Amino acid sequence: MVSIVKKHRFVRFLLVGILNTLFGYLVFATLILVGLNYKYAVLLATILGVLFNFKTTGKLVFGSKNNKLIFRFVLVYMVTFLLNVEVLRIVDAINIGIEQKTKMLIAGSILLLPMAIISFVLMKIFVFREGAQP
Repeated sequence: MVSIVKKHRFVRFLLVGILNTLFGYLVFATLILVGLNYKYAVLLATILGVLFNFKTTGKLVFGSKNNKLIFRFVLVYMVTFLLNVEVLRIVDAINIGIEQKTKMLIAGSILLLPMAIISFVLMKIFVFREGAQP
């Protein structure tokens, strides 16, 4: 198992992604449960997540210690943040007969995988690509 993780970047991405996702969703869920509006919950979870994820993804997945890549990394997160908030805004506007907090928690959990895929592709292409120079 350890050799598979060391040899395959995608497997490392998945494992680090689980860690990053748990961190980000726990921050988001905690903020929703304390009554923060979903827009601010996503914003704060994203800011804290970006800092945490930059170090874990850069080092553990792509083998990068280049802190100068944070600007590209942040741009990718801005794109995924805006997409995430827009989908949550649409869900919020739909009346499906359940409490708003519950609806946001369910929608947020459903968005985890699509946001992770979009994020990985954008990071691989724009942030941690081979020979990337800030």
